[in-house]
Amino acid sequence: MRSLRIRKDSGNDYRRYELSLSDYLRQLFRALLFSGLLAYCFYQSLLFFFLSIPPALLYPFYLRASLRKQRQRKLLLEFREALSVLSSFLGAGYSLENAFRLSGRELSSLLGENAMISREFQKISEGLEQKLPIEDLLFDFSTRSGLDEIRNFSELFSVARKSGGELETIIRRSSELIHDKIGISEEILTLSAARRYEQRIMNLIPFLLLLYMKLSSPDFLRILYETAAGRILMSFCLFLYLLAVRLSERILDIEV
Repeated sequence: MRSLRIRKDSGNDYRRYELSLSDYLRQLFRALLFSGLLAYCFYQSLLFFFLSIPPALLYPFYLRASLRKQRQRKLLLEFREALSVLSSFLGAGYSLENAFRLSGRELSSLLGENAMISREFQKISEGLEQKLPIEDLLFDFSTRSGLDEIRNFSELFSVARKSGGELETIIRRSSELIHDKIGISEEILTLSAARRYEQRIMNLIPFLLLLYMKLSSPDFLRILYETAAGRILMSFCLFLYLLAVRLSERILDIEV
C-alpha cells in the first residue's frame, strides 16, 4: 500500500525485460544462423529453413528471462557499490537524506549517469525533494528490482528507521552480505567455467562430424536426406540433440 503514493512516478520494472530493437535483431540473427545450420546438417533442405523461421522470430522473446537475470545481477553489483558509498557518507556524519543525495552524485561519477543504480538514487533524491518518505521510495525500488537482497534491505531499513536503530551498521552489514553472496556466485561460475567450455565444444561436435562426412563421403549420407526413413531418423537425432543441449543448460544454471 505504501508504494501507491509514488506509483505514478514509478521507474523501471526490473522484473520484466523489454527487448530493444537492437537486442531483438541481434538475437534473431543468431537464431536464423542456427536454424540454417540445422537445416543444412540434419535435413539438407531449404524448406526446413523456411519452416524454422517462425520459431526463430519468437526465439528472442524466449531469451528474455536470461537477459532479465543478467540485468538483475548487474543491478545487484551496482547496489552493493551504492551501499558502500552510502555507508561512507553516513559515517562522515551526514544526515540520512543528504547521504542519499550525495551518494547519487558520487555514483553518477563512479558508474555514470546512465547506470541503473545512479538513476534509482536520482529518483530517490527527487522523491526526497517532494517530501516523500524515504521508506516508501526504497520500498518502491525494492519491489521493482525483484531482488530479495534489496527487498530485505528495504524492510530492515524501515524497521530500523522507526525503532531508532543504527542505520549505518545495517547498511554496512547488508553490503557485506551482498558481497559474500556475489563472491560465492563468482566462485561457482569460476568452478563451472571449464564445464561450460566443454558444453560448447560438445554442442558443436555433431555439426563438425556431419560436415566432415559431407565433405569426405557425401554419398554415404545421401540415404539420410533422400528417404523417408532417413528423414525420420535425422529428426529423432535432432530431437535428442536439442534435448541434450537443454538439459546441459539446466544442469549448469546454478542459482545461489
